[in-house]
Amino acid sequence: QVQFAESGGGLVQPGGSLKLSCAASGFLFSVAAMSWYRQPPGKERELVAVISPTGDSIFSADSVKGRFTISRDNAKNTVDLQMNSLKPEDTAVYYCNARARGTHVYSWGQGTQVIISS
Repeated sequence: QVQFAESGGGLVQPGGSLKLSCAASGFLFSVAAMSWYRQPPGKERELVAVISPTGDSIFSADSVKGRFTISRDNAKNTVDLQMNSLKPEDTAVYYCNARARGTHVYSWGQGTQVIISS
């Protein structure tokens, strides 16, 4: 059974930082591209960042480029998202998932809530 356990969310002031982590299980993590998505309040879920199986190729959405960094540890089956210079518009529930053929592969986990507010 595939599972994603996202953690690390919270309430942070604008300009602050957070590091999200996702523990994945139930599939062959080391050969899967992994991704972070987010769903802002009242909006559709959107892609934030993607990392290749070996970590040598990374995509970041324009809205987070230069501020967010995706990384992975294939020994631990984890994928992280370091978020710096946070803005109120980064407020969302953040999810991880495997990615293939331009979309997510598995059912969603619970996500982790990020709120950016002063």
